[in-house]
Amino acid sequence: MPQKLRVGIAGYGVVGKRRFEIIKTHPRLTTVAVCDRHFEDGSWPSPQKTGLLDGEGKLGEEVKYFQNHQTLLQENLDILFVCLTNDIAAKVTIAGLEAGMHVFCEKPPGRNIDEVRQVIRCEKQHPNLKLKYGFNHRYHDSVRDALQILGKGALGKIINLRGVYGKSKLITFDQSDWRTHRDVAGGGVLLDQGIHMVDLLRLFAGEFTEIHSFISNNFWDYDVEDNAYAIMRTAEGVVALFHSSATEWRHRFRLEIAFERGNVILSGLLSGSKSYGAETLTVVWGNPENDQGDPKEQTTQYNEDPSWRDEVYEFADAIIKDKPILNGSSEDALRTMQLVYQIYCADNDWQKKYTLSSK
Repeated sequence: MPQKLRVGIAGYGVVGKRRFEIIKTHPRLTTVAVCDRHFEDGSWPSPQKTGLLDGEGKLGEEVKYFQNHQTLLQENLDILFVCLTNDIAAKVTIAGLEAGMHVFCEKPPGRNIDEVRQVIRCEKQHPNLKLKYGFNHRYHDSVRDALQILGKGALGKIINLRGVYGKSKLITFDQSDWRTHRDVAGGGVLLDQGIHMVDLLRLFAGEFTEIHSFISNNFWDYDVEDNAYAIMRTAEGVVALFHSSATEWRHRFRLEIAFERGNVILSGLLSGSKSYGAETLTVVWGNPENDQGDPKEQTTQYNEDPSWRDEVYEFADAIIKDKPILNGSSEDALRTMQLVYQIYCADNDWQKKYTLSSK
């Protein structure tokens, strides 16, 4: 294996730039090429001139840049980061694997379950390559600390979970309106943002076997949902209530986990937008025998977000040391996508909009 692994980034928007900044800090990774459709609009220097210099997300002279992923994939790359729109994410992931590249693809892994299965079929034909999906929230310290509490078992088994993940609209900050078009996005707020909470609910509770839901686009009136409400139950009887929303005017992330002897509450999220409030983890020690409803609790606030760095570094470590993908494997991606589409299709009206392949 070469001393430096050559990285290409397909899609140089907000997330692509963030990945680029992390890759720059890794001693074994170097970004050599990027592509983005906006490179053609005249505001960027031509490839024959200097690279994009200075400042966060700016490319140095040693980095090539192109207008499309087809040209990017012709480069001699070891690793491909896919930060593209949902309609081509799976296609480019497959192309990267077929070109002999390890691939990191952002969520969602595709527009539907069939696209994920196509990627997995390709992955199985290239067992020497690593494929990882960007379920970034698993790497937040509040989530990792909550998983440690679950693993130690001091609070007992999980009884139920309540999760809310919401923003104020489908198009926020400098995002493109492609997220409102079903043919490109595949779904709305549930698939775009809520998929993170769906992944965490699976991570804590296991697989859900019974799902009921209401899906709506009554407010923004796009052809994708702006709210999804679900109640789900595992075979072991753990119940989860979940709300994914694009009408949550104050951006919100909150996951409450009720154990046999207490609660763990994750609230707020350190993010690029800084709009979800302080990231905290509250542990509540219940006393069922002498409980007046006001038990002892302790709150930890997190002031740094290591998630982006740790996620990329774990991927690089899997490649360099030939280790399995621990978080965000194709199996994780498939199971999370299956649950997302079970939530869609549990609503009779919305079932007609989707083709479900969950077996």
